[in-house]
Amino acid sequence: MQELELSNIQKSSQTSGSLKVSPLGGGLEGAVVTIVGVGLIGGSLALAMKEKGFAKKVIGVGKSTTSIDKAIELGLIDEALPLEEAVKQSDFIYVAIPVDATLPVMKQVMDMVNEKQIVADGGSTKFALCDSLKDHPMRKRFVATHPMWGTEYSGPEAAVKGAFSGRACVVCEKDKSDADAVEKVETIYKSLGMHIIYMDAQSHDVHAAYVSHISHITSFALANTVLEKEREEDAIFELAGGGFESTVRLAKSNPAMWAPIFMQNRENVLDVLNEHISQLRKFKASLEKENWEYLTELMENANKISRILK
Repeated sequence: MQELELSNIQKSSQTSGSLKVSPLGGGLEGAVVTIVGVGLIGGSLALAMKEKGFAKKVIGVGKSTTSIDKAIELGLIDEALPLEEAVKQSDFIYVAIPVDATLPVMKQVMDMVNEKQIVADGGSTKFALCDSLKDHPMRKRFVATHPMWGTEYSGPEAAVKGAFSGRACVVCEKDKSDADAVEKVETIYKSLGMHIIYMDAQSHDVHAAYVSHISHITSFALANTVLEKEREEDAIFELAGGGFESTVRLAKSNPAMWAPIFMQNRENVLDVLNEHISQLRKFKASLEKENWEYLTELMENANKISRILK
């Protein structure tokens, strides 16, 4: 991604002037916050930070004028600035864009920040990003996070209030970030009703492949299966029950976001996918051989997931 893509948009009738950068001190109230990527995650975080009083001003950075206009219209951001100008004015910078774009953009951000600013991200993969920043002189001002929440929708219109309540947020490589930066980022997430889980970046990506990434691939595959076999769209609409709707819901997710996630976490996703295919073959074999007992055993074993998901 060229730097120009994230720095050629400037919207707002407001003129901010040159603001003095200060840490998110005291109770973190009244910070200037920049959100890079004002979509589902970034937009929802912007709403929450305004509601909780953390942000006295939210600056949006994006490459789509349509999305930026909509974010201002919806009140998610107060103004839009080029990346460099936004970072200069900000106490807290949050990056919530597709994971492939995050790598070069985060490098730009980290090259600009000072010792008092804090940077965090909300990406679904962590190892590639953490690895790319491991030798950066400002690495300690970055906190790698993954709020475990999302929907199948995207763009500023998808942002909702109360999005993160009751969910987990993973913080990776805590020991490589300054203690004050971690504390302040955690305070923000906790105020939104999230609980914190600590992981190394590699472990995060393995677990994310199992609990999130495979779910999306399965949903995409199921949607393609139905669309291939069931040509009558009216029949799909009429016969689709709650089970089908909940299972295939994720197939409406944005490919521009999910293709980079699958590719960046390719090895882990392939490992999980191979296991998933193995399980599907077991069901297929039990049906082919009319093995009622084995079919029942497979389903009873699957019921054990209720111990985790209540």
